[in-house]
Amino acid sequence: MPLGLLGKKLGMTQIFDESGSLVPVTAILVGPNFVLQKRDIEKDGYVAVQLGFDEKPERRANKPELGRARLADAPPCYFLREFRGDAADGLEVGQRLGVNDVFADGDKVDIIGTSKGRGFTSVRKRHNSRPGPKSHGSMYHNRPGSGGASSYPSRTFKGKPNPGRMGGTRVTAQNLLVIRRDADKNILFVRGSVPGATNGYVMVRKRTK
Repeated sequence: MPLGLLGKKLGMTQIFDESGSLVPVTAILVGPNFVLQKRDIEKDGYVAVQLGFDEKPERRANKPELGRARLADAPPCYFLREFRGDAADGLEVGQRLGVNDVFADGDKVDIIGTSKGRGFTSVRKRHNSRPGPKSHGSMYHNRPGSGGASSYPSRTFKGKPNPGRMGGTRVTAQNLLVIRRDADKNILFVRGSVPGATNGYVMVRKRTK
């Protein structure tokens, strides 16, 4: 996995690009990030780097979190994630990373977040199914439809669109365009749909495809 940064989705705004066109963008706070741990083959069985984002007061951190932070000479953090593979090359434990250390204007990035939770929803909202006839006597308006055959196979096939819990899952938005960076405030302006609600944590990494 390529190196990336952890951040927080701030919301949407609009900026003008170099040609004067108005571009809708999502602002993401992506720093500072702290290198808390490095994984290696000998000790952990894989290679990775662990980053922390969003400083946590020491009074709110437990002993394992405080111990990890003190070994790295960094503050405890609310949001921790690992980037595997060659992402750890050239990084040192305790190093502080900002938006300019990883990304540049015009880069394509993948953003991973948790989608908005919609709760228990109907088959029409969850799977975009059509309603039934509106005429009198149809008795079929908003139902999910037939559940399967009768005598054979006497069960419902897996994957049948049904009502259920919608959202609140891990989502990856791929190949989003970095329009601009604010190095002073560590803000990344990205064009494209960023998963999750405002103030939700996200992982921003260089694209893999």
